[in-house]
Amino acid sequence: MRIDKFLNVVNIVKRRAISEDMCKSKVVSINGTVCKPAKDVKVGDIITITYLKGDQKFEVLKIPESKSIPKSKKDEYVKEL
Repeated sequence: MRIDKFLNVVNIVKRRAISEDMCKSKVVSINGTVCKPAKDVKVGDIITITYLKGDQKFEVLKIPESKSIPKSKKDEYVKEL
C-alpha cells in the first residue's frame, strides 16, 4: 500500500491529499529515507513524520485491506514509538 494512502487509512492524517503534500514536502520518511507519496509500506517499517515541534514515529504492524478502519482499531495497524 502506498505511504500516502496508508497514513490516511490508519487515521494518522485526516485526508490523503494532506499526506501526499507531506510526502512531497519531504517531512515523511520510511526507515530513515525520505519518501515519495507512491512509496510502498511493508510490515515492520518505521515511519517518521517531522513536525515543527519534533518527530513522531510509527511502526507498521499490519497493512489494512479495506479503504478505511475505525479509529478504535488504529492500534492493530500502527504502534507509536
